[in-house]
Amino acid sequence: MYKEPIFLHPEFKERIWGGTKLKKIFNYDIPSDTTGECWGISGHANGPNTILNGPLSGKTLAEAWEQHRELFGNEEGEEFPLLVKILDSKKDLSVQVHPDDQYAREVENQNYGKTECWYVIDCEEESEIIFGHHAKNKEELTSMIDRGQWDSLLRRIPVQPGDFFYVPSGTIHAIGEGIQILETQQSSDITYRVYDYDRTGADGQKRELHLERSLDVTTVPHLDPDLTRESYLEAGLRFEKLVGEKYFTVHHWDLDGKSNDLIPGKYTLVSVLDGEGLVHIGSEDFSFKKGDHFIMPATVAHFKMSGKAKMISSRSNK
Repeated sequence: MYKEPIFLHPEFKERIWGGTKLKKIFNYDIPSDTTGECWGISGHANGPNTILNGPLSGKTLAEAWEQHRELFGNEEGEEFPLLVKILDSKKDLSVQVHPDDQYAREVENQNYGKTECWYVIDCEEESEIIFGHHAKNKEELTSMIDRGQWDSLLRRIPVQPGDFFYVPSGTIHAIGEGIQILETQQSSDITYRVYDYDRTGADGQKRELHLERSLDVTTVPHLDPDLTRESYLEAGLRFEKLVGEKYFTVHHWDLDGKSNDLIPGKYTLVSVLDGEGLVHIGSEDFSFKKGDHFIMPATVAHFKMSGKAKMISSRSNK
C-alpha cells in the first residue's frame, strides 16, 4: 500500500505550434524545438505516464488505475478521469471546440467529452486567447463560418500570468501565440478544428477541419462561466479555489513555510509550477521541485508540506 506521493514521468507531444519554453521554464528534456505539450498526469491511452517511485515503479498510471483502485478511493470508471498538461504555444493553436460526454459516447465511442480549464503560467506582452464567439444563433454561426468572417465571429481576450479560464465543452476557443498554460481537463483527446489559419501539415496539405461536428457541439449563443476565485490562508499554505464544477475542483497553492495537515480525500493531483519543498508523511520526507507532477493517493490519510513553491492541485468530482 502506498504511503507516499506517486511521482510521474511526463510525456511530451510535438505540435506544429509548439516551441522550446517547456525546456526553458521547467528544464524538461523535450524531444524537439516544436514541443507543444507536456502530459504531466495522464492515464489516457495516447500518453499514459510511467510511475517513478514506490511499489508500482515502472507501471503506468493507467495500469495503476485498473489494478489498484484503492489508491484512488475505489472511484468508479473505466479510465482515469483527469488529464493535466502544460502547453507552450510558440504559434497560435487552431480554433477548436470539444464535445460533451453524451456526444463523445454516441459519435466517437469514447468515455469522456472534454471540459477543461487553463491557468496562465506565463505569456508575452499583448498575448490573447480566443474564448467564445459573437453569433446569436446556429444559423448565424454557420453563415459566419462559411463566409470566413473570423474577425467578426471570434471573441479575443488579452491575458496575463495568473489568469484563469474555465472552458466547458461546446466553447469555441484557442490559445494564442506566446502563452504557457497549465490545463486541467477530462481525460479526452477529442478536438474538432473550426479554423486553422490555412496552415499546412508535414504532408504539405491544409490540416483537416471538422466543421460538421463543430457545429453539432458548439454552444450558441456563447455563455461566459460565472467564476469567483476564493482565497484563504492556513499556516504556511495559501489556497485559492479557481473552479469547482461537475468534473473537477482546481486550486492554486502558494506554499511559504509549513502547512497544516492536508487530506487527499479520494486522491489529489499536484503539479509544481515554481519552487521546491518537502512532503511530510509520518516520519518520512519526500522532496519535490519545479516541473514535478505527483498524485497523493487515498491510501495516505493526511500529509504536510514545507518549502517555498507554487502549485496547481486538482481533484475529480465524479
